[in-house]
Amino acid sequence: MSSTSSTFRALRHHNYRLWAGADLVSVTGTWMQVLGVNWLILTLTGSATSVGLSLVMQALPTLLLGMWGGALADRLPGRPVVIAAQLAQAALAAVLAAIALSGTTSVLPIYAVALAGGVVNALGGPALGRFAAEVVPPADLPNAMALGSILNSAGRILGMSLAGALLPVIGEGGVFVANAATFFAVIAAVLAMRSREFHKLAAAGRDSGSVLDGLRYVLRTPWLLVVLALWFVSGSVGRNYQVTMAAMSAGPLASGAGGYGLLSTVFAVGTVLGGFLAATRTRLTLRLLLVLAFATGLAQALSGLMPSLWTFAAMMVPIAAGAVALDTTVSARAQLDSPDEMRGRVIAALSIVSAAAGALGGPLLGGLSDTLGPRVALEIGGVACLSAALLAAVALARLSGRTVRQAIRLRPGWENA
Repeated sequence: MSSTSSTFRALRHHNYRLWAGADLVSVTGTWMQVLGVNWLILTLTGSATSVGLSLVMQALPTLLLGMWGGALADRLPGRPVVIAAQLAQAALAAVLAAIALSGTTSVLPIYAVALAGGVVNALGGPALGRFAAEVVPPADLPNAMALGSILNSAGRILGMSLAGALLPVIGEGGVFVANAATFFAVIAAVLAMRSREFHKLAAAGRDSGSVLDGLRYVLRTPWLLVVLALWFVSGSVGRNYQVTMAAMSAGPLASGAGGYGLLSTVFAVGTVLGGFLAATRTRLTLRLLLVLAFATGLAQALSGLMPSLWTFAAMMVPIAAGAVALDTTVSARAQLDSPDEMRGRVIAALSIVSAAAGALGGPLLGGLSDTLGPRVALEIGGVACLSAALLAAVALARLSGRTVRQAIRLRPGWENA
């Protein structure tokens, strides 16, 4: 198999091709709406804090209801749940359009929609992830996840660009209507998939499909706890670059909004490269996970020492690439090395950790940047990620009864290696 065909091997499957196309359309629409909502709130309040509050509204339900969504995903058939979630999201986008077009001066209705959207994501997100794992065979799932990262990055860039071009023309309401339409592309793709080509995951029974069973599984699976802890550290103090890039642009680099825009673009390019990096790997292993965590932590610590905008931007490329490849590897290992009937709750656990990391990391890095300076914040975060990677390697070594060097060479299913 050539390197090119290996990179895109998940696209050999009819159902995944439909899923990938729908995913690109949906992510593009989502980012159009994100910019539209942020701009609408900023226009109404003039407060960046108010924009941040809407993000909290979206993330909070995942922290509270995520495991219930995982339990539902493990017990219910995937296709109907996915379609129901898409219809709910389309309806919420239509409500947002109505709010924008009504000329409201209050942000409370917008917050209510954000909260409702968070509930839909919390309850439907694990089913979406579990369903996505059924459109390819297990051997191609890591590649599908990596390609999904590329599509998410491309959709983000495309959505932000389209929103910037369309907002002055059709306004926030028009952007929200466009996003509502994208959910029907996902529904059409799901309905067009061939049932005989699904790779069904075993469903949980009534006696084993509860939230408590999911929590017990996570807490009693040491290697998974180690991976989640490492991901939490890297996702909190080792991520949230929208905060540190803005602080560096406004502070030490003195590059203003133009510099921040450049850094955001470079970072987006890095995420695409990271998706390709993961896609070229035939296997995403624990060894790769530890190496990526260590390398991105080191790069972050070094980025705080960069003297100019261009040298700092150059460091953003490997950091962004490593972060995406790290995320893909965590998701692949957590899912593939867990029982099928526990898949939805494992996906929910990943979502909860990601939401908690984002909620903690943003304010923490912002506070460090304000008090100690953004350079020191980057260096503290980088050192914390380096330490977490080393501790994770030690923990995995102790779990397997091997040396640290042997532990980082463990393959999927490492307990049997």
